[in-house]
Amino acid sequence: MGESNEEHGGHVDLALRVLDAHVAFTKDQLLQPAGFRELVVDEVDGLLAEAQELTLAEAVTREQIKDVAHKYAVQLPVEGAIPELVGEIAARLYHHRAQDEIPVDEVVDNRRFDELVSAVADMEVSHRLVRLVLNSPATVDACVEAVQRAVVAAVDEGRHAEGGGLAQSLRGALARLAEPALPAIENGVGRLTRTGARFVLRGNRNDADDVLLDAARETWRKHTGDAVGSFRDLVSANDVEDAVVLTFEFWRTFRDTDYFHALLDEGIDHVFDKYGDTPLAELLAELGIGREDMIEEALRFGPAVLGTLDERGYLDTVVRRRLAPFYASDAFRAAVADTR
Repeated sequence: MGESNEEHGGHVDLALRVLDAHVAFTKDQLLQPAGFRELVVDEVDGLLAEAQELTLAEAVTREQIKDVAHKYAVQLPVEGAIPELVGEIAARLYHHRAQDEIPVDEVVDNRRFDELVSAVADMEVSHRLVRLVLNSPATVDACVEAVQRAVVAAVDEGRHAEGGGLAQSLRGALARLAEPALPAIENGVGRLTRTGARFVLRGNRNDADDVLLDAARETWRKHTGDAVGSFRDLVSANDVEDAVVLTFEFWRTFRDTDYFHALLDEGIDHVFDKYGDTPLAELLAELGIGREDMIEEALRFGPAVLGTLDERGYLDTVVRRRLAPFYASDAFRAAVADTR
């Protein structure tokens, strides 16, 4: 025989009463400080206990992680609010009063700076870059061009010299005499400069690293007492905005290249090759995330968020929405059928 209306009504009444009790219990557990802490500790300990047995490769596949990485690194539009927001934040930081109040040596002291530049100077890549620049024909050409332009500028300046006096007259006369011979002068200057530049650059290869290092240290020491904001003399607000725009434009095209895709996939493959058989709990520890950290952050954010949700009536709605379907289901009626 089918279920009677009286039996059906009894199930409904029981379901509503148990649902109300379940909602009240859950809310109390979430809102009471002691109850919430106990819940957090139990859940974190339970999660870590399971994570001791579950490895990274068992939890997710490298293909799943690649799909997620490609979605957010490649497919997610870098449009609209994101570049605008980054630009606004950069401008706000640029104009922040701390830039004018905090001296450079409070951010990085002399000892730390010396350690940093020494470490950079000792890197083999730094030595190779300096040698590459000094050995480059382009560097010699730049020296030659600079000197040739200086000669032309000097002749031109003398030709248009203003003012009186014997010195100015001689200067103008020499410039006019030199003008017809300027091409030959330029060629001669070019040959001499090229020879001299090669000699100077070749002779300073071994000392170039020390020279650059000393120059960096001296420049730093001259500005350690300046406010951090002194960099505004070098970098304007428009420069910052242009840098943000250029960065996003570069990223927009670079992330679509096969080169970036290959590097991204290779990086994920390395993580799985190294940590695929590592239990998740150990992987969290490798990342510096421990049990106490997880509990601390849950207790930091949970009570405030849940309290606000409860004040606005959302918490009851959320909990009831998650629990109600079970108490209205055939599974609940079947579970309590033998208790009547």
